[in-house]
Amino acid sequence: MGKALAMDDNNDYEVVIIGAGICGLATAVSLQKKGIKSVVMEASESLRNITGAAITIHQNGWRALDHLGLADTLRRTTIPIQSERMVELDGWKQQKTSIKGETRCLRRKDLIDTLYAALPPATVKFGCKLDSIKFDSKTTKSVLQFNDGSLIIAKVVIGCEGGTSIVANFLNLKPTKMFPFCEVRGLSNYPNGHSFDYEFTRFRKNNNLVGRTPIDDKLVYWFCTQPLIPGDERSWEDPELIRRSTLALLNDYPQEIKEMIEIADANSLSFSHLRYRSPLELLTGSFCKGKVTIAGDAMHVMGPFLGQGGSSGLEDAVVIASNLDQKGLDHVEDAFDLYVKKRRMRVVGLSVQTYLTGMLLGASSSLKKFMYFVLLSLLFRNPSGHVDYDCGGV
Repeated sequence: MGKALAMDDNNDYEVVIIGAGICGLATAVSLQKKGIKSVVMEASESLRNITGAAITIHQNGWRALDHLGLADTLRRTTIPIQSERMVELDGWKQQKTSIKGETRCLRRKDLIDTLYAALPPATVKFGCKLDSIKFDSKTTKSVLQFNDGSLIIAKVVIGCEGGTSIVANFLNLKPTKMFPFCEVRGLSNYPNGHSFDYEFTRFRKNNNLVGRTPIDDKLVYWFCTQPLIPGDERSWEDPELIRRSTLALLNDYPQEIKEMIEIADANSLSFSHLRYRSPLELLTGSFCKGKVTIAGDAMHVMGPFLGQGGSSGLEDAVVIASNLDQKGLDHVEDAFDLYVKKRRMRVVGLSVQTYLTGMLLGASSSLKKFMYFVLLSLLFRNPSGHVDYDCGGV
C-alpha cells in the first residue's frame, strides 16, 4: 500500500485540508479559531504566494477576514479603492461609477503570508502532492495517497487545491470548463510614486482588456485579458516572454499602459487560461460525500470579472468552520450537508454573474454585448449586490 508519511511519527489525522492556497489556509485559521486542529497538505515545496500577483477584496471578503481576525492587519498594507472607470479606447468613451462598500487590492503574498503566520508551526506540510483518495468502509475514514507513495488516514477531508482538484474528482464532479480568454497579470512598482487615482480602471480596445488597480502609493496591480486562440495551449513560464508578448499585443495602447508593463516586476508576471465550473453543475453537483468536501476554487472556480474568486473562498472557510463547530466532529456529515446547503445558491449567483460579466466584456459584436447586458440586467437588478453578503450571518 505504500509507506506511511513520516510526519510527527503519525499518519492518522482528524482534519486534513488539501492545498495551502488562500482558501486552504483560511479554512485552517477558521477551524483553529473554533478550537479544531487541522493539518494542511501542500504540493509545492513552499508557499505559493507569488502566482496571481494580487487579489481584489470586496466588502464581503473583508467581513470574512474580520471573522478570521486578520482584516485590520491586512488593511495596513493597502489603500481603499473608491471608484471604477471603464475607458473605451476605440472612441475614448469613459464611464465612471462609485464602488459600494470597502474594496481594496492586496498583494497575494501579503494575504498568504498573513494567513500562514496565524497558524501554529508545522500546520502546513510542504511537498505533499495528493495522488488519490479512497474511502475505508471499515474505519469510515479516508485514505490519502501522495505522489511518493506515502499514505495518511483522515477522519475529515477538505479539498482546497484549486480547479484541478483530486478531491473534486473523488466527488465525481465534471472537469472545469475554459473561458474563451487568457490573462496576463503583474505588479509594477513606481519608486517615486505613481500618479493614478485610487480607482479600478479598465481599458478596452480590439477585444483586449487591461485592468489597473493601485495597491498603495507606489505599487500597482494590472492584468491583460485577451481572446484565447483555438488550439493555443501556451503555458508560459518565462516572464520576459510574457512581457514582450503583452507589449506587442498592446502596441497601440496609451504610453502609460505600456510603461506599466515595461517596469513590471518579472517575478510577478504570470500567464493563465481562465477556467470556470458550470453554473448548472454548481446547482446540481454533489459537493460532499460522507466526511469529504471541497471549498474555494475546487468547488467554484470562476473568472476574475467580479473580483470574487478569493473572497468567496474566504467565505467558504468561515462557513465550514462554523458548521463543524455547531455540529461537532461526531456529526461531520450533517455539518458538510449544511455547509453545501448554505453555500450552493451563493456560489451559483456569483458564478452566473461572473460568467455573464466576462462574456459582456469580451463580446466582439454589438448584438452579443446587448444580449449579455440584457441578461445581466434581468438577473441582477442590483449589480453590486454581491458585496452585501456576510458569511458570518448565514
